[in-house]
Amino acid sequence: MAATLKDVAERAGVSRSAVSRTFTQGASVSAKTRAKVEKAARDLGYSPNALASSLTTGRTKLIGLISNNFHNPLFLEVFDLFTRGLQDRGLRPLLVNLSHETDPANSLRMLRQYSVDGVIVASSTLPPSFAEAFRDAGLPVVHSFGRYTTSPHVHVVGIDNIACGRMAAETLIARGYSRVAFMGGPETATSTQDRARGFFAKLAEHPEIAVSTSYARAYSFDAGRVEMTRLLMEDPAQAYFCGDDVLSIGALSAIAEAGLKCPGDVGIIGLNDMDMARWQNIDLTTIRQPIPEIIGASIDLVIATIEQPDRHPETRLFPCRVIERGTLRPVQ
Repeated sequence: MAATLKDVAERAGVSRSAVSRTFTQGASVSAKTRAKVEKAARDLGYSPNALASSLTTGRTKLIGLISNNFHNPLFLEVFDLFTRGLQDRGLRPLLVNLSHETDPANSLRMLRQYSVDGVIVASSTLPPSFAEAFRDAGLPVVHSFGRYTTSPHVHVVGIDNIACGRMAAETLIARGYSRVAFMGGPETATSTQDRARGFFAKLAEHPEIAVSTSYARAYSFDAGRVEMTRLLMEDPAQAYFCGDDVLSIGALSAIAEAGLKCPGDVGIIGLNDMDMARWQNIDLTTIRQPIPEIIGASIDLVIATIEQPDRHPETRLFPCRVIERGTLRPVQ
């Protein structure tokens, strides 16, 4: 049978409450008692019961991790970093899938059932109202990859998507393209809207460049391939800023299927710098979003908000940069 708290107390010659305090973060216990309890626990192979501890502390150490973009392989990287980062801080993720969900109420009921200590909304396509619904319910919440605003209603950690759109436009302008286009994800997504806004604002300074736009049904490989196939059957642009890397990779597939070359016939720039972007057979020029830094800051901020629930909402932005690879022609 597994060793119990009582077994450890008897082995160490201390009270049960002393054992409990030893394994409760922040509790007061002398160095001598702690050493005796930890040695007894090692000898007996004892591990504290997290559920029992939550009854004592009022904290479950569960963090609701919410997203809606599970078909995008980028989120395998995102969830890997989030789950390891939370576990390294002694927390446990409770994953919530919001695919095809339009009302946060169902997720809110689940989070309350499990008594989560806080919530991280990890999505660039969910509207701000989702994170705000969790805040209104009294849950500490951080919106990772959320929309930048100077007066946030909840904590937001991410990038300036408008600035990224400008960066993509500047990159295409520097390469001498005279016909360019934005191929976004869903038009309703705030990240799509902001990336398009920055892209068109910069190109408005260059009226000699023809600009067009289109939108894929989702941030997915298939959606990018289908939309680029349609565009190639019409009058394609010389280069496209795709809403993210997975759309870009779908577009590259369509270009190859049409017997065209990239960047010789059509140039592509993406956004995110997901792991696949650097693969030799893809070699995607893209804008790097500093995902590890965003995730680390999100975890820090949700912990700080759990400790200080009245903390004023803040926005933390991280800079992006172009990663030069092989899907755009050289600078002119």
